[in-house]
Amino acid sequence: MKKLFAVILMVMLVGCGQKANDDVYVIGVDDTFAPMGFRDEKNELVGFDIDLATAMAEKMDIEIQFQPIDWAMKESELNGKNIDMIWNGYTITDKRKEQVSFTNPYLENRQIIVVLADSNIQTKEDLKGTTLAVQKESSALEAVLAEETVAASLKDGKPTEFDTNIDCFMDLEAGRSEAIVCDEVLARYVIKQRGEEKYRILEDNFGTEEYGIGVRKEDTELLKQLNDALAECMQDGTYDEVYQTWFTK
Repeated sequence: MKKLFAVILMVMLVGCGQKANDDVYVIGVDDTFAPMGFRDEKNELVGFDIDLATAMAEKMDIEIQFQPIDWAMKESELNGKNIDMIWNGYTITDKRKEQVSFTNPYLENRQIIVVLADSNIQTKEDLKGTTLAVQKESSALEAVLAEETVAASLKDGKPTEFDTNIDCFMDLEAGRSEAIVCDEVLARYVIKQRGEEKYRILEDNFGTEEYGIGVRKEDTELLKQLNDALAECMQDGTYDEVYQTWFTK
């Protein structure tokens, strides 16, 4: 009878949304998104968000693990409880707020336009009739679509979508795409790695945004703990130390 009661109790807890493992929080990442979270030459996961998450987890006294996911499925992975946080250059948008709760913002970013160095494209208006590459289900895609006149003027009347931002850069280099819209933090890092002489960044852009950490709407206590840990990191110099590592060297 005791064994039966234990089984029933376990089923009830799972049914109420209890985490399968209360000791480990799984963070969903796009492991191609440099310098926020990506694989280094040793295939190890590194980056600004990886270091910040590790520091904040220590302050929260929780154990975390990073799980590479299909970025296009990030909200489904979160709300399906396959991960507990989305934390990898995750832009705060009104559309995403309908599905997740965000922490306070921790980094500002812009959606910039990248072309090859010898391109004739100088402004947004010059994008008319071109193939413009963006990552699937990204804030870059949202930003371009929000400017309906520009989006409609593109070849096929919409941006061309790729699984990763690196795919966008490769398509640009191959001459199939004529421009990319992506996060400035990623673009400047990738351009530095792949050769700054190959590219040019336009003065025009698709707007400024902020990064936050996404959690399930019901995880209010986790959200509070994250905000508290983030504030502590910003106050005690931990955040500045991580920032210096990835953005000023």
